[in-house]
Amino acid sequence: MPSSARASHLTRRGLLATGGALGLGAALAACGGGDDKAAGKPAGEGGAEKAGPWTFTDDRGVTAEAKATPKNIVAFTGMAAALHDFGVEVKGVFGPTKTADGKPDVQAGDLDVNKVEIIGNVWGEFDIEKYVGLQPDVLITDMWEKDALWYVPDESKDKILKLAPSVALRAADQSMPKVIQRHVELAESLGGDVRSKKVADSKARFEAAAARLRAAAKAKPEIRVLIGSASPDLFYVSSPARPTDTLYFKELGVNLVVPGKLDAGGWFENLSWENVGTHKADIIMMDNRTSAIQPEDLASKPTWAQLPAVKAGQVIPRVTEPVYSYEKCAPLLEDLAEAIENAKKVA
Repeated sequence: MPSSARASHLTRRGLLATGGALGLGAALAACGGGDDKAAGKPAGEGGAEKAGPWTFTDDRGVTAEAKATPKNIVAFTGMAAALHDFGVEVKGVFGPTKTADGKPDVQAGDLDVNKVEIIGNVWGEFDIEKYVGLQPDVLITDMWEKDALWYVPDESKDKILKLAPSVALRAADQSMPKVIQRHVELAESLGGDVRSKKVADSKARFEAAAARLRAAAKAKPEIRVLIGSASPDLFYVSSPARPTDTLYFKELGVNLVVPGKLDAGGWFENLSWENVGTHKADIIMMDNRTSAIQPEDLASKPTWAQLPAVKAGQVIPRVTEPVYSYEKCAPLLEDLAEAIENAKKVA
């Protein structure tokens, strides 16, 4: 949902970034594990690096090229967190990285946010001078809409893209396993050890979590789950049709609320707080991004407190922009499975 700081810049991409698309989705697999020599090392110091030129064809159909495997990588924060989970480190990040108190943003995953150059921490911020100073070999980000580079400002995009090759991977319109697999392929091309024991264990956990969620949904098909996000003036109900996580939840049989009056992009329905109870739900998953108002801060909204799911204590966080690793995505499935297993029919 749009924050007051960004309410004056409500482009479609801005709405998605600020949480209005509360249904926006997720990066990859777990780090190289245990005695894995590639873990925690820069790209190319383990795993699958090959001598000679590097190429990678992204989800725009654009082929990025370099004379050697990129080492000076600059990436959107969530993408950087995913690459980190494969032992591929980046030099710079842009996107939500640190909160106001200096702590890691939820989208930073396991990144050491004090060891990366932050060239932009909020929507619309991208320090080109810092970017040039990093001597980037490649810029990597997500893509929520066709050919739109996530958190790369439109007004300076052309200038930025002239400075280094770019890679964009879909973060919407495809189910979570396929999106994770594309991140696996990218990480491997950058020297990540995607065949480590830790990655294998994390993938097994992800698959077990999917089976558990499928079983929970089958056992309780009557439990309806609403995907929500809160702003001061509006409550957003996400459509499950585009985000990667909700697409997968649907595949696994979860009974998701489907709102009717969607925005032009097909992302969400916006409701006034007076109409927050329009859609009946037994579980509410709430956008956990720092741009969204969290459930514990909604005391000023009396209509929120009257929702059956809220009264029943059946409100859980929703990781709106997942880090696409098996390690980070497995808990998302486990948490929803547990919520459904324990849920009572209240709507």
